[in-house]
Amino acid sequence: MRPLRRWSDLRHALRHDERGSAALEFIMTGVILLVPLVYLILTMAQLQASALAVEGAARQAARIYVQSATPETAADDAELAIEFALADYGVDPDTARIDVTCLPVASDCLTRRGFVTVAIEIAVSLPLAPAAVSVDAPLSIPLKASATQQVSRFWSAG
Repeated sequence: MRPLRRWSDLRHALRHDERGSAALEFIMTGVILLVPLVYLILTMAQLQASALAVEGAARQAARIYVQSATPETAADDAELAIEFALADYGVDPDTARIDVTCLPVASDCLTRRGFVTVAIEIAVSLPLAPAAVSVDAPLSIPLKASATQQVSRFWSAG
């Protein structure tokens, strides 16, 4: 009868002995929670930088457009401003879709007191997502920004 009692004592001791398991649980829980948190931080940082880039590029391009001397130089200077603004934030300028609209005369953007609107749209790819993967979930997030500036009432072709 004595050996059975020892076996039950040993089973009881093993069942209630938790030495060393707290560190393992902490490490596993930390890894399980830390990996998604780091990915979320990377994704949000990339989205924020891209949003700032698109908004700043649209605003600067509209400002440059309405201050240009001729419509030809206006388009070139605005495109250059967009390229610089997007490149400053690490966004590829070749992927941007740019749309310039003018009011009240659509064919002449530099009309006195006219409005020039520059809209820029980009697709921000998710970090660490390979482009070759074909899934139903989107692997990029579209961002769009626009800015409108008014041409000065004193503007003249110079």
